[in-house]
Amino acid sequence: MTALLEFLPIPAAERQAPPAAALLAAAGTTIPVGQVPEGVTLSPDGTRAYVSNQASNTVSVIDTVSNTVIATIPTGAAPTLIAVSPDGTRAYVTLAGAGELAVVDTAGNTVLTNIPVGALPVGVAVSPDGIRAYVTNNQSNSVSVVDTAANTVIDTVPVGPGPLGVAVTPDGTRAYVANTGDGSVSVIDTATNTVTASPVVGDVPVIVAFSPDGTRAYVSTAGSQFLAVLGTATNAVITTIPVDTPRTVVVSPDGTVAYVANLDDDTISVVNLATNTVTGTIRTGNGPLGAAVTPDSARLYVTNSIDNTVSAIPLQTIPGAGPVAGGTVVIIRGHNLSGATAVRFGTATATILSNTATAVTVSTPPGQGTVPVTVTTPGGTGGFGTFSYRRVPVLTGITVTSSPFGGVGGNQGPTSGGGTATLTGLNLAGASAVHFGTRAATVVSGTDTSLTVNIPAGAGPGPVAVTVVTPGGTSNSVGFAYVDAPTLTGASPDQGPTPGGNQVTLQGTGLATAGAVTFDGIGASFSVLSDTTIVATAPPHPVAGPVNIAVTTVGGTASAGLYTYADAPT
Repeated sequence: MTALLEFLPIPAAERQAPPAAALLAAAGTTIPVGQVPEGVTLSPDGTRAYVSNQASNTVSVIDTVSNTVIATIPTGAAPTLIAVSPDGTRAYVTLAGAGELAVVDTAGNTVLTNIPVGALPVGVAVSPDGIRAYVTNNQSNSVSVVDTAANTVIDTVPVGPGPLGVAVTPDGTRAYVANTGDGSVSVIDTATNTVTASPVVGDVPVIVAFSPDGTRAYVSTAGSQFLAVLGTATNAVITTIPVDTPRTVVVSPDGTVAYVANLDDDTISVVNLATNTVTGTIRTGNGPLGAAVTPDSARLYVTNSIDNTVSAIPLQTIPGAGPVAGGTVVIIRGHNLSGATAVRFGTATATILSNTATAVTVSTPPGQGTVPVTVTTPGGTGGFGTFSYRRVPVLTGITVTSSPFGGVGGNQGPTSGGGTATLTGLNLAGASAVHFGTRAATVVSGTDTSLTVNIPAGAGPGPVAVTVVTPGGTSNSVGFAYVDAPTLTGASPDQGPTPGGNQVTLQGTGLATAGAVTFDGIGASFSVLSDTTIVATAPPHPVAGPVNIAVTTVGGTASAGLYTYADAPT
């Protein structure tokens, strides 16, 4: 079974490039786990992380002090998402392949029982008092309500099509369910187990997370490519925050930041919840799906579904890089930070924007290179890692290095996307985004002077500006042109002798970049007269009869049965 969160449908036409954000390289620990890790959650005290390995049919238990796997628990088929009871004694794992909810004893790391639920269970959430578990049944379009004392289903609530993520409000009065099939969120009254509202939030909603006070629900939308912010008082969408291929969203326990796992970009978007803006991105392994934050908001655990690993990422200073001009909003986390009197980046003093006992938010001063970060309070001065200043990237050129239809060496490609291009310039290291117009490209590899990217589909034919985003800012642009697929509408003459040799005028559209013309797969010499006209020399053909003429351009291939070979009279 494939990872459910990994292979959700995402309309290509809706993939928009998110705004520029600084990139923070993840300097943490990579922990090998089972195959296709998907969900991850933490014990209430933060000492254990539980990871569901969908292809291994296991749960990995990670000691978060040593960041090592200390136990592997066999489960039923396709463990998908996971939740832990408020007292930490039980873990609940959806078994998508078995239609069951596994109940794990966390003291002995053993499965106590499997509870039959609906078809293809995916999401699970436990009420704050621990007496109920809510399970989304993706193919049954329902939520199973489980009595955790009796380990039985006591009610089944119909919801929207394709339910996936579920979360319970901090006060336990409502459960919010993301319905991938119709873009809605079903709001369940947990007292009556009835749906009281179904706001539409965006295309393919995936996961729901709440602010600590319960006034906001954050919903990742894989189709619309944004994080929807829902006011729980009215269940109306307040705003949307662009991100790229989002899957799991989690909110830090201190309520300052949301972290969004971006599957295709192999990043985590860092969202400032005071401003509802993406302030940075963190590199992960390949295929990030699940995420969980420790109770002290100091570390982030991310499942990398392609690498079969978990990234343990420190969150002390986020983001950890920005432009030399300064002005980057940075959140510094720790303890005993109340009454901070100074925050310094090297010797330069930052502007303090807000301050709590566990976090200081600042705006960076101008600077150069990598500098230490220190915070001074009435209790003294402490170090909080380093911050790297980056120069603005500069682009000097773009060259297509592979293409589905030709055009290698130029700066054109098909509107449908595909192939790769190399960008050249300066200060390109740490690129967090490459934009072809409004579309986001995936970075394959890079150095400080070049980047190789996968060319995304275009919004339509014509020129677009290509730009690069790094922690140093956004580059100047270089040009790239999208080319539509050609069409063929006529051939004159439309017949000729089997020995070939006659001149055939082809009519159509989008022919200007033609690289090949064939008659029944046999190559023909040709000349392009205009975007609508090509003159080709018919090649010899072994037998008489109708054949297809095909023209391949940078934009694609057109083929039509426009020509007939005839034998000479005898």
